[in-house]
Amino acid sequence: MGTYVFKLPDVGEGIAEAEIVAWHVEVGQTILEDQPLVDVMTDKATVEIGAPVSGTILSRKGEAGKMAAIGDELVVISTIDAATTSPSPQVAPPVAGVVQSPPRASAPVATSRSVADVRSHRAMAAPAVRARAAALGVDIAGIPGTGPDGRVVHADLDAILLHRQAPQPQRVAPRDGVEAIQIIGLRRQIAQRMQEAKRRIPHFTYVEEVDVTALEEMRRELNEGDKAGTPRLSVLPFLIRALTKVLPVHPEINALFDDEAGLIRRHAAIHVGIATQTRRGLLVPVIRHAEALTIREIAAEIFRLSEAARAGKSSREELSGSTITVTSLGVLGGIAATPIINMPEVAIVGINKIVERPVVRDGAVVIRKIMNLSSSFDHRIVDGFVAAAFIQALRAELEASARLLTE
Repeated sequence: MGTYVFKLPDVGEGIAEAEIVAWHVEVGQTILEDQPLVDVMTDKATVEIGAPVSGTILSRKGEAGKMAAIGDELVVISTIDAATTSPSPQVAPPVAGVVQSPPRASAPVATSRSVADVRSHRAMAAPAVRARAAALGVDIAGIPGTGPDGRVVHADLDAILLHRQAPQPQRVAPRDGVEAIQIIGLRRQIAQRMQEAKRRIPHFTYVEEVDVTALEEMRRELNEGDKAGTPRLSVLPFLIRALTKVLPVHPEINALFDDEAGLIRRHAAIHVGIATQTRRGLLVPVIRHAEALTIREIAAEIFRLSEAARAGKSSREELSGSTITVTSLGVLGGIAATPIINMPEVAIVGINKIVERPVVRDGAVVIRKIMNLSSSFDHRIVDGFVAAAFIQALRAELEASARLLTE
């Protein structure tokens, strides 16, 4: 048996003293090497110090909350006879200012070990963290600490809890099989028309942004004042109303091209096709003589024709005879698109979703509601300059939205 006087070592923080925070041992308790002995706090961190040797606590000095100087005696340990334990530890150099008890001839004397030596054997953590880890059933020794000097902190335990609570991805069994679907009926007609349009028409797409802030405010006010049962005004009726004002000035856009006969037919009447998604596929019901309708009448026709198309009750006349087509993906409208022309028309006008964006107005950055127009043209008939002039005129009408309510 031997006696080991353990004194407060230099904890490597460049300080002269530390506060005793908590004891983990009592006088008379038998302890093992590296078992938590005491927590001390410097002005930088709380450090847990483990027992440097195995043995029995003979005395303990300093209560929790008291200050201890580097080299002050903390505990005296009656060491276990080397004959009954594993090989005795090597004698380490004494800590400066620490007075060692004289060794007895019957047993080697263990000296104070540095905190770095203790840390290499046991994870560092505050008592509260260690207690919480025990309650959670977490082996703190296996946690890579993220605190100062590799200390395990509450955030490390939180990360483990999040990992435990996160739903673990379930493995999906490999799938086999191919579903063969015959393209028939309307779907086949759509495919053939799209293929023919792309094969025969050299498309080019022109995209322009439109400030619809004023239009959206006017639309909101009109909808709030409507009676129950009245079709709500979307952007589409305003776009069609704007087309009826612009197309008479650009008659080359409201035209049909018979490429086999080499003949262009410019129409005075404006028959607007409305691309409508149905369960059977894409249909294009037609608003006839849109130039003679008010915005509310246009909205009512859009509603009537779309409902009939989705219910499969559209007549042949309602699905033919358009001179220009408009298309909209609504909230799925994206930033831009390249719509395919509804042959034999020479143009299609597409609207994208409305987004709020910062823009410069009169030298100041303001938030405005912006919508892109994505329009395609038959380059055999419509030159780029003509298409750009048409879209710019359309943009001007939409941005001066109050004019759209006048005859």
